Parts: sequence; C-alpha cells; structure tokens
Amino acid sequence: MKLKNVVIAALVAALSTAALAQSIGKPEDQIRWRQSAYLTMAWNMGRIKANIDGTYNKDQVIQAANVIQAIANSGMGILFQPGTDKGKGWKETRVKGEMFSDREGVGKVAKPYMEAANEMARVAAAGDLGAIKTQFGKLGETCKGCHDKFRKDE
Repeated sequence: MKLKNVVIAALVAALSTAALAQSIGKPEDQIRWRQSAYLTMAWNMGRIKANIDGTYNKDQVIQAANVIQAIANSGMGILFQPGTDKGKGWKETRVKGEMFSDREGVGKVAKPYMEAANEMARVAAAGDLGAIKTQFGKLGETCKGCHDKFRKDE
C-alpha cells in the first residue's frame, strides 16, 4: 500500500472516531440519554399493562409497542461507552460494571430483548388481547433478565 493511501486511511479513521465521539456526547450526556430512553420504555410498558388490565385500546397498545420497538432497535448500545459506568445523568447511573466487561453476557440479554420488542409490535398490530398478554409477559422477562444482571438496585 502506498504511503499516501495509508495516510488517507489513518485520517479517515481519526475523523470517524472524532465524529463518533462527538455524536455520542460527554459521559453525562450518554447517561442522561440512556436514562431517558429507559424511562420512555418503562412508561410505554405501563401503557400496555394499563390496557391489558383495564379497558383495552388497540391503538394505544400499538403506539406503545412501536415506541418500545424503536428504542430497542435504536443502537442505544453505543451509549454504554467506557467511563459511563459511574456518574450522573438525570440521577446516578445504576449500570453495573459488568455491563462494560461482559460483552458476551450483554449480547445474551440484548438480542432476546430486541426480538421480544419486535414481536410485541407485531402482536400488538394484530390486536389479539390474549396474544398481547402473552407477549407482554415475554417482553417483561427479557427486561428483567438485563435488570437482574446489569442494573444496580436503588
């Protein structure tokens, strides 16, 4: 490879790294953004539960399931950069250090969560309340799997 090509490749890599760092923000921004995303998902889980336990409104369930699916598939994992295992966003982070050292374990809980979120959106769109209840339980279990392993208690 010519020296010119090596220099260009190194420059592109450096600029890409700088752009990535800028796009994911400071550690406190990353913590705040992921806390916001999790809070939004929790609110939407509550919306689904309220519809399951109360008066069922298909449109509300679909909306909530679509929000959960969108966040689950948003690439939010990039907000778990080194240095964000401690610190404050809206409040102190509750992420355990294992989230940063056990990448294989993270994958084992993240993939089923994404699959369950995608299925929740699909089932919600179909509108069968029994199937929604079943899938909501499965989705909740995938949330719990991550909480048990990677989130500190308050």
